[in-house]
Amino acid sequence: MELVVARVGRPHGVRGEVSVEVRTDDPDSRFFPGALLTTDPAGAGPLTIETVRDHNGRLLMTFEEVPDRSGAEELRGVLLLTDVSGDDEEDAWYDHELVGLRVEDATGTRVGEVTGVEHGSAQDLLVLRLSDGRTGRIPFVAALVPVVDTEGGRVVVDPPPGLFDET
Repeated sequence: MELVVARVGRPHGVRGEVSVEVRTDDPDSRFFPGALLTTDPAGAGPLTIETVRDHNGRLLMTFEEVPDRSGAEELRGVLLLTDVSGDDEEDAWYDHELVGLRVEDATGTRVGEVTGVEHGSAQDLLVLRLSDGRTGRIPFVAALVPVVDTEGGRVVVDPPPGLFDET
């Protein structure tokens, strides 16, 4: 199965280097010189990683197929995909495994449904459609989302008071 592991951002410099928004918990095993990534849209790739480096907390890459800044600019917004099989890590989930799960509180009361995942630099947020139709967000950390039961079709949340109150 192919899954999104990054999104190409803006060019950096004039030699085809681009910033990359990482969407994997294990970038070191996904991004290394010689790694071949497919793309969405497919016409932008496949791309072979030439260099990878950290620049002030941001991942920068060059690709063998992209020699200059204009080529790098054309990649902006392209999703980078890799083939994954099986569970790579315990307590790690892909977005498609979470979307559609029922959301319950610790007492088993239905709170809503997971409709998406927002990937942030500090942490990810689960996006929820609450039972009353409003949209809610909760940091996807063990203290607030103690149970993820994909086989049972649910996540359990323990939100702090007021997190889902109307404003």
